[in-house]
Amino acid sequence: MSDKPGLSTIEAITCRQQVVRAVRFNIDGAYCLTCGADKKIKLWNPYSKLSLKTYGGHANEVLDAVGSCDSSHIISGSADKSVILWDVTTGQPLRRYRGHASSVTCVKYNEESTMAVSGSIDNTVCFWDVVSRRQEPVQTLKDAKDTITSIQVTDHEVLTSSVDCHTRLYDLRVGKMFSDYIGHVVTYASLTHDGQCYILSCADSTVKLFDKDSGELLNTFSGHESKDYLLENAVNETDSHIISGSASGEVFYWDLVSSTCTQKLVHSKNKPVVSLSHHPTENYLLTACEDEIKLWGVPKMEE
Repeated sequence: MSDKPGLSTIEAITCRQQVVRAVRFNIDGAYCLTCGADKKIKLWNPYSKLSLKTYGGHANEVLDAVGSCDSSHIISGSADKSVILWDVTTGQPLRRYRGHASSVTCVKYNEESTMAVSGSIDNTVCFWDVVSRRQEPVQTLKDAKDTITSIQVTDHEVLTSSVDCHTRLYDLRVGKMFSDYIGHVVTYASLTHDGQCYILSCADSTVKLFDKDSGELLNTFSGHESKDYLLENAVNETDSHIISGSASGEVFYWDLVSSTCTQKLVHSKNKPVVSLSHHPTENYLLTACEDEIKLWGVPKMEE
C-alpha cells in the first residue's frame, strides 16, 4: 500500500433517481451531473450536497450526459433513442436529435462544444452540429458490429469502444480509422491526460493499458469483478493511477506503472459501482452505486 494519505468519503448524496446510470464531473470539476433511471438529469454541487437543477424531457432512462466547455449547455443520451441539448440555466431542452435506431449509450462534446458525438446500441456513432439548427447527423460512423459502449473525443481524434471486442480510433485530420481487436468485450475506453495511452475496461474483469500509437499492451490491471456490468474506468489527475469500479461495491486504485493495487474504496458492499468520474485537476473522485453518489477525497488536515 502507498504511504500517501488515502481517500475517504467526503459526501454521500442520495439522488432520488431510482438508479444513477452515470455520474460526470463538469469541465472544471466544480459541479456534477447524475443521469437517472427516473428519466431525469440532475445538476449538483457535490461538495455542498446541493441539488441545483433537474432536467426532465427524456421518455426513458438517461444513460449519459456531459456539460459543454463553458458549462452553459448539457448534452444527454437516453434509452428513448434521442439525444437532447439542454440550456443549463433555464433547464429547457433546446433541441432533440433523433437519428439513432436504439438506446443512446454514451455522449461527448468536441473540445469547442460545437459538435456532440453519440454512440448507440444500434452500432453507430453520430455527430451532431449543436450550433446550427440542423436536425440530421453531420456524419454517422457505421464500422462497429455491436453496441457502442463509450466515446472519447480529443482535438482531432475520436476513440470508440464496442461490445464487438474492438476499439476504433478515428483520426479526423487525415480521415483514417484504426481498429484494434482486444479479444474481450470493451465496456469503457478512456485516455490518459497526456494522450499517449488508452485505458480499456474489459468484460473479463481486467483493465488494460495500451499505447495509443503502437497498439501495444503495456499493462493489465485486475482484482475487481465485472460480471455482466458495463464498468467504467478513470485515471487520476496526475496519470499515476488507474481507477475502476466493480460488481462487488469496491473501487480499485492501481499504480499505472507497477499495476499493483494501492487502494480499495468500499462504496457499498456487494452492490455494483458502475459509473465513476475523476476531477480533472484535483484529487477528487465521484462514484455512483444504485441511487447514491459519493464524493471521495483526501480529508483536509486540521490547522
